[in-house]
Amino acid sequence: MKIPTSLKHKPVFACENYANIDGRYAYETDAQGLSLGLAQWNDRGKIDISAKVWRYTGEKWSRQSEELPLHRVLDLAILIARAELHFREAYRFPKLYDESAPNLDRIGLQGDAMTVEICKENPMVDEDIKLFRDALVKDDEILSERFTTLARLLSEAGYGRRE
Repeated sequence: MKIPTSLKHKPVFACENYANIDGRYAYETDAQGLSLGLAQWNDRGKIDISAKVWRYTGEKWSRQSEELPLHRVLDLAILIARAELHFREAYRFPKLYDESAPNLDRIGLQGDAMTVEICKENPMVDEDIKLFRDALVKDDEILSERFTTLARLLSEAGYGRRE
């Protein structure tokens, strides 16, 4: 299905078969496409680019389609990768995290740092972290394939380890 080009987001790069590869929702999703293009919130003389997930209800393009600035897409990828990394050692803790040290990491970005922590404000975090882990395990093959592909592309673009 062709994504719209007449709306405020102006696609430049597109994946119009996303419905076929949408993780465990493949072939049964309303997320029909992904695009990178000119952001819908652009003002005169100020151009931002964004990523967009295009949703189709079966009758029309949905207002629930999401558009994100590219740095936020990458920030989410960083957060996902850090969460995945956390669970490699989480088995050592009865609650899957160290209650005395809920801060997992400070990842330097733009002169400050992204603090990654267990959300202790969530009153159900002890149960929810187990559900989260179970979902990661369930989707391990889907996520691992994407992590591997991302690592390869980043390396090819020159963002691999520099020694």
